[in-house]
Amino acid sequence: MDFRPVLLIVGVLLATLAIAMCIPALVDAVAGNPDWQVFAVSAGLTLFVGVSLTLTSSSEKVNLNVRQAFAMTTVSWLALTLFASLPFMFSELNMSFTDAFFESMSGITTTGSTVISGLDSVPPGILLWRGILQWLGGLGIIVMAIAVMPMMGVGGMQLFKVEAFDTGEKVLPRAAQISAALVIIFIALTALCAIALWIAGMNPLESTVHAMTTIATGGFSTSDASVGHFNSWAIDVIITIGMIVGSLPFLLYLQAIRGKPWLIWRDEQVRGFVGIAASIVVVVAVLLTINTGMDPVAAFRYSAFNVVSVMTGTGYATADYGMWGSFALPIFFFIMFIGGCAGSTTCGIKVFRFQVLYAAAKVQVRHLLQPHGVFIPYYNNRPIPDDVIISVLSFFFVFGLSFAFLALGLGMMGLDFLTAISSAATAISNVGPALGPITGPAGNFQSMPDMAKWLLAAGMLLGRLELFTVLVLFSRAFWRG
Repeated sequence: MDFRPVLLIVGVLLATLAIAMCIPALVDAVAGNPDWQVFAVSAGLTLFVGVSLTLTSSSEKVNLNVRQAFAMTTVSWLALTLFASLPFMFSELNMSFTDAFFESMSGITTTGSTVISGLDSVPPGILLWRGILQWLGGLGIIVMAIAVMPMMGVGGMQLFKVEAFDTGEKVLPRAAQISAALVIIFIALTALCAIALWIAGMNPLESTVHAMTTIATGGFSTSDASVGHFNSWAIDVIITIGMIVGSLPFLLYLQAIRGKPWLIWRDEQVRGFVGIAASIVVVVAVLLTINTGMDPVAAFRYSAFNVVSVMTGTGYATADYGMWGSFALPIFFFIMFIGGCAGSTTCGIKVFRFQVLYAAAKVQVRHLLQPHGVFIPYYNNRPIPDDVIISVLSFFFVFGLSFAFLALGLGMMGLDFLTAISSAATAISNVGPALGPITGPAGNFQSMPDMAKWLLAAGMLLGRLELFTVLVLFSRAFWRG
């Protein structure tokens, strides 16, 4: 394999990360916090490595083949995580390498799990850096979902290749132009969210960080109490809408801007996501009212925010839903796996895979009733190719197996059942908080053993990169070509 295109892209990404480090350095310098020097030195080192890789790996041909795309995806995420952990290690937080890597991986993968306690007193540069990491991670996964993952055919993502590039109905002529347009849309949505949150009562730092982590469906906050710290109806509504916006396919926003807004609601995936989310919100609100006697309007407010947060993998919280009664734990556990739409910033299994699985199962049932009939599963009014169904079924199997191994591994490290199984779920689904008193919405992952944190970091990477993207690197056939 020619690694030059891979290292070239990694170098460019590291250089971009170095430039991003300058922003919290400037914020800390203005605030008089000595951590600005940490960010400055980290940026210098990251920039040096990035530029070195770029200059030494330049070649005339930069087009990636499928094997190079697999290698580039995993290597770039690991490299970015490693260098992004430098400010955490050398700041006044004085985090260990394990904790710094865990926090960095949680940020880059938009998971939202944290090992930092006392966020309310953490320097502004670190708070902003956590937000920037999730924002960059969300932006990166959108571009990858549009330009790279359909080419790799991971977990049925090839289903979206036709819509983006293979037909005469291209949204824009080239993939690079599509990616640039999506970046502009992402920036615009983040800016709108930040302005709305600032008007609703947040200060500039809080509104900026929460806007970045809302649109990226990441979940890092500036307070230990998460969004519940603000106790504001307006903020809850803005962030709930922002999480939904970040969970829809960004390519549809581009089509809406180009004069086809109706395509958003016509998309089967969007309708499925909205329908599932609305149904669960209503059920939880009703159960919350019945079980706790809470006012129905307040129950709907807390239900809508927290259900959307967990389902989309954002991980914000306005209440400890583990205290809502026995109905809450199983509901929140299962919705961790759902996720949002393909081509969005969300993680998890994603709605389209459930829809493909349902269509295939419905056809199978009809075959059982009419063995000689010819039935074809459809998605978005198009026949689903057999290779897509096989990819989706394989994804479900590997997802379940990976989750089981993660949970077993955590259990072997002495964690109780609820903590082990929910932490495994939140890692591989990139949600953030787990369930229970230790890692639930009212706790964090600081007290976990170091080996558990490394295992969870591996789970985050697996979940963010759609499992097969990472696992294929352990295949002999991959390296033999």
